[in-house]
Amino acid sequence: MSVELVYETHSITEDNEAGVATGWLPGRLSEEGRRLAVELGRRRPAAGFAVVYTSDLARAVETAELAYGGTDVPRHADARLRECDYGRLNGGPVADLERVRLDHVDVPFPGGGQSYRDVVDATADVLRDLRRDHDGERVLLIAHSANRWALQHLLDGVPLEQLVTAPFAWQPGWDWTLG
Repeated sequence: MSVELVYETHSITEDNEAGVATGWLPGRLSEEGRRLAVELGRRRPAAGFAVVYTSDLARAVETAELAYGGTDVPRHADARLRECDYGRLNGGPVADLERVRLDHVDVPFPGGGQSYRDVVDATADVLRDLRRDHDGERVLLIAHSANRWALQHLLDGVPLEQLVTAPFAWQPGWDWTLG
């Protein structure tokens, strides 16, 4: 069988609006982000999912809570779905991060950070668990841009170098089938 995987990025944060690269910091949804998180629950009703997995960072957990808090769908926070740890650049300007993303596909960000390849590895581990635990089910993941890139790399074969240098293109979710 297979797993139907639906992916959504967390809703808009105050940092997103201010041009801040939150990284492993918690982040807070903005007013618009809270509105969009509620809209996510309407756009993708809980009844369509066996389970919702989120990053354990506050902005992803808050997105899931606003979207699905009044429903019976189980929600699980998983640290393997965290945004890339930008090390010393956590909380810094997005413009600074954009200039060096390509340098950190395989080399961790300075100051104890990760590489984007580390995020790919963590995301691949989540996919292995989903295939094992949710065969025949539809699952929603709510996480970050680095995890979306990891999924596009792992499931669509898009080179990671291409993904980290492309402009962010939001859309209302991505869908894959895990065989």
